[in-house]
Amino acid sequence: MSPVLAGILQLLALIVALGLVYIPLGDYMAKVYSSDKHLRVEKWIYKGIGANPNTEMRWPAYLRGVLAFSAVSVLFLYLLQRLQGHLPGSLGFAAIDPDQAFNTAASFVTNTNWQSYYGEQAMGHVVQTAGLAVQNFVSAAVGIAVAVALVRGFSRSRTGELGNFWSDLVRGVVRILLPLSVVAAIVLVACGAIQNFAGIHSVGQFMGGSQQWNGGAVASQEAIKEVGTNGGGYFNANSAHPFENPTPFTNLFEIFLLLVIPFALTRTFGRMVGSIRQGYAILATMATIWLGFIALMMWTEFAHHGPAFDIAGGAMEGKENRFGVGASSIFAVSTTLTSTGAVDSFHSSFTGLGGGITMLGMQLGEIAPGGTGSGLYGMLIMAVIAVFIAGLMVGRTPEYLGKKIGTREIKFAACYILITPALVLIFTAAAMALPTPGHSMTNSGAHGFSEILYAYTSGANNNGSAFAGLNADTQWFNSTIGIAMLLGRFLPMVFVLALAGSLAEQKPVPATAGTLRTEKPLFTGLLVGAILIITGLTYFPALALGPLAEGLAS
Repeated sequence: MSPVLAGILQLLALIVALGLVYIPLGDYMAKVYSSDKHLRVEKWIYKGIGANPNTEMRWPAYLRGVLAFSAVSVLFLYLLQRLQGHLPGSLGFAAIDPDQAFNTAASFVTNTNWQSYYGEQAMGHVVQTAGLAVQNFVSAAVGIAVAVALVRGFSRSRTGELGNFWSDLVRGVVRILLPLSVVAAIVLVACGAIQNFAGIHSVGQFMGGSQQWNGGAVASQEAIKEVGTNGGGYFNANSAHPFENPTPFTNLFEIFLLLVIPFALTRTFGRMVGSIRQGYAILATMATIWLGFIALMMWTEFAHHGPAFDIAGGAMEGKENRFGVGASSIFAVSTTLTSTGAVDSFHSSFTGLGGGITMLGMQLGEIAPGGTGSGLYGMLIMAVIAVFIAGLMVGRTPEYLGKKIGTREIKFAACYILITPALVLIFTAAAMALPTPGHSMTNSGAHGFSEILYAYTSGANNNGSAFAGLNADTQWFNSTIGIAMLLGRFLPMVFVLALAGSLAEQKPVPATAGTLRTEKPLFTGLLVGAILIITGLTYFPALALGPLAEGLAS
């Protein structure tokens, strides 16, 4: 079987698997967030944290819950790392330096999971499980909660109430993320991923010396790492490491895990707004971009010329032999079009244009299908922008799902789409202009610039993958990327919730003959075009200096 055919067959199998679970999972999540009943374990949690799950919140209160919970999470994870040397199960590792502890705390709380450290050489069992793994669950649940609040903004009228943040948070963890992660972890263990609390031990003899590895609760963390679109690996090699991702089957399974909730949330959206076809329109937009990016990536990685590439069947540098070019391309596109950031190959070793595709996937806003929750609310913001553009074209007041998109709403949407590019470009410019950050670049020229651009793109968009080659474990990068992650996560949420509150206060507008049918293919095409044009206009100059210049020169 040719490598190209193998890649296409894996893609088809992935699409079938996602299609089989789309309806049941999407409908289930809609019931979770629409139910008035609380499970017994949930009641215990509410009692423990002193929250009343039946109290409806307006958007400022909902936002305060998000920010307060996240601030406490950052502080807790920071202190846990700083005290690691005094904790049991630390494997002899010392406390994490202040700048790296801040960066890691910001990273995992924001669902970014950027890692400027070697996991197997820095973090003990307690920090990995009680710190990082816990944040994998709750940060993903926060993203879903904000998305659900925005959906309620569309579905409710004449009220500013968006639900209860604490109820949405707990339900996301208890009823969705935990059950899926348990099943996924069992599958990964059965297929060879490790799950233990072993200490450091020597493995074999290599060039006169032994190689040392430590064990860990890897399969369970790998499961929520993908299900929650987190991406932080137990080992530095991430999902290229055989302890995390041992076989071609587990590789495809992990891609399935990182896509399943973001895609299924479009069904949840359709159910909650009372129009399944609206959910299908958003799904079609996401799927079109995702499949288009995979096709481009496979073309760049399979069609690269040269004797070495011809012998290997494609650009195999930086890719695992057990996965090949096709599966690595699917993984790379899926992890950067979501907010996952896990890698089974090293993006810096992709062809120039291939590396640019991974970068552009993040710069779109990771909305196809995006992260758990963040992908849906990001796509709905773009839908608001697309409706506004359509309204300008025909001279009508734009409407979406029966709500008018007026001056206030479009200001919130515009602020949302401007925040992340501003963070990426300002921090990249500062790093290139100052003398010290440039010392961290392993490469010069266009590829070196791409390392810096990729780092801030990954951080500000809460992706977490790295281009490799950049020494990011410095005070400058730990601090600035940490700030970019925090601002890139929570500033957009402010405008998402403000928009949700504004929409919920409106009374529904009846559809007329001139109303734009947002469930039709025409709107899907308009939405895809708006996403690509807005992103292209924003990032094209920077991309031209980095991956495009490198790709055209090769």
